[in-house]
Amino acid sequence: MYGMVGGSLLVNIDLSKKIAVVTGASGQLGRVMARTLASCGADVAIHFNRNREQAEAVRDEILGLGRRSIIVQADVTDAASVMAMRDAIVDQLGHPNIIVNNAVIQYHWTTVLEQNLEDYDSQFRSCVLHNVLMAKAFVPSMIERNYGRVIAINTECAMENFATQSAYVSGKRGMDGVLRVLAREIGTHQITVNQVA
Repeated sequence: MYGMVGGSLLVNIDLSKKIAVVTGASGQLGRVMARTLASCGADVAIHFNRNREQAEAVRDEILGLGRRSIIVQADVTDAASVMAMRDAIVDQLGHPNIIVNNAVIQYHWTTVLEQNLEDYDSQFRSCVLHNVLMAKAFVPSMIERNYGRVIAINTECAMENFATQSAYVSGKRGMDGVLRVLAREIGTHQITVNQVA
């Protein structure tokens, strides 16, 4: 179904009876994604790492839309934490059909020669491992049901490669590789894997 608003073409997507998880949903982009999924009819699990208050506010907005919503805390770079998050979501909402991997660790941007080595590790963990762990946690049930959507938030920085972006770019380019391979591995199960920059 299509509609026009102010000269712009809008696509109405029906996500009723779908369950979505948005990592980093207490952040600015994550909040918009979670609300948008809910406005299309999905029930939404709101992931947060530290900002419980903002996660609760987003959950309350979604409940106000008449959708089911819960908040879940997890470190998306830690396998046990991600699996515990999965178990809580499945127990309270059911098996997700949609995962949106949005969370990322922020750091100080500087030159390669001045960048702390720990920043490269944090970007690997929050970009690459985050996506790997979310796939391991949620894709097996998608395969069983022969349907799913994996959406990851990447960046145009991975193509531009500007000065002071090396840690961020290295993590996002690694994430790109993992997701391209994952798409080939699970596409036959009617599961799409997409990146949004």
